[in-house]
Amino acid sequence: MTEQQQPNDNATEQANEHADTVELSGEQAVIAKLEAELADANAKVAEQQDLMLRIKAESENVRRRASMDVEKAHKFALEKFAGDLLPVVDNLERALGFIDRADDSLKGVVEGVELTLKSFLDTVAKYGVNQIDPQGQPFNPEHHQAMSIQPSADVAPNTVTFVMQKGYELNGRLLRPAMVGVSKAPE
Repeated sequence: MTEQQQPNDNATEQANEHADTVELSGEQAVIAKLEAELADANAKVAEQQDLMLRIKAESENVRRRASMDVEKAHKFALEKFAGDLLPVVDNLERALGFIDRADDSLKGVVEGVELTLKSFLDTVAKYGVNQIDPQGQPFNPEHHQAMSIQPSADVAPNTVTFVMQKGYELNGRLLRPAMVGVSKAPE
């Protein structure tokens, strides 16, 4: 090798090293770019999974609400009809209250009205309509409507002393509150 060739070889080596360095930094740039794209893709996948879970939860909630609405519709479909039947029960009870039971000629009528009332109450009970007769029970504002308050030494305060009109509920839901008289402590 001549001396002239040696500097050229050094220059070539330096150029090759520079090219390798440029090539390495170029590869590193590509790797960094690919890593950034991978991180973006992973973030998008996580976002899509979160969105999917939210949509799944929302659809489950909608399905559950719809199921509950259908169940309530079945359970309380008779609410208006049952409410319209309550005056019939009231009238049968009133008729029994006004009939003179001492009169033997009315014994058949009394028995007929009692059987009709019992049959009617049994039939509506099959469909979830239950009578609320709170006579002697503590006053409950959720099921009773106080029509009068009277002092009484015979019963505890806030006790139902008489029932003006019985209440009714349909499958646990109040159709009509019982109209009652309530006791209070004597003064």
